[in-house]
Amino acid sequence: MRITRTSSPYLDGILGLQHKVLDHGFVRVIDYMGDDSAIVQAARVSYGAGTKAVSDDRGLIRYLMRKAHTSPLEMAEIKLHCKLPIFVARQWIRHRTANVNELSARYSILNSEFYIPELGRIAEQSGTNKQGSGAVIAKVNADIVRQELMTHSDKAAELYELLLNENDDGVRTFADRPQVARETARIALTLNTYTEWYWKIDLHNLLHFLGLRKDGHAQSEIRSYADVIFEMVKGWVPICAEAFEDYRLHAVSLSRLERDAVARIIAGGIPKVPGLSAREQAEFEQKMVVR
Repeated sequence: MRITRTSSPYLDGILGLQHKVLDHGFVRVIDYMGDDSAIVQAARVSYGAGTKAVSDDRGLIRYLMRKAHTSPLEMAEIKLHCKLPIFVARQWIRHRTANVNELSARYSILNSEFYIPELGRIAEQSGTNKQGSGAVIAKVNADIVRQELMTHSDKAAELYELLLNENDDGVRTFADRPQVARETARIALTLNTYTEWYWKIDLHNLLHFLGLRKDGHAQSEIRSYADVIFEMVKGWVPICAEAFEDYRLHAVSLSRLERDAVARIIAGGIPKVPGLSAREQAEFEQKMVVR
């Protein structure tokens, strides 16, 4: 039996197109494998489209997401080309469940492109969260910070180019200066320098990444990338994306004590929740039983 490759009209339509992020960054889709049907197929351990209706596929995917049966989601993968500031890349690479190949400044000369935050992104240090931001700084002060960052970035670029001592033809710019090795010259660059990589990841781990990086507590710069990627996910696997939003992204987890408190409040009168299936309603009612 001949097996045809799953195709996503949405992703096929945007392959290779750059989706702008921040001032010089982007994300673009390079390749992909699978879609919603691949998740369903893996869950049912069968071949071909089968005889199930789309509504049945949606119900199964929502069940998988609700119950955290995530291995079928690993059957779908996507490969992205990303251009991003180095400090964002260092946060991003903490998600170790992807395949990554990054541009190397040991072999290549990096462009003099630096991320300079917009005024609305420049904030004070949070007084309650050591790794977070507080209130946005007043415009007059934010302008000063932006100018200082631009000046510092320009100086870093000048030093980098001076150490490299190489023009576009590979000839020394200054005859009386040595050509410092690229692997050493890159030390002069700052964390807001842009880098690039290819990033391949399965859908299960991609959703985990998005769940953390779309959260309001994530740094705004990496959240900008997560927002763009999630729009791609919604076009690629719309049923799975909907379930992800309902059961994970916008869901709330309760501790045992919190759950018991809610159960006591609604004791004897657990409400019918609009939009829940009969099975989900039964599961909700079971959750509200004080143990």
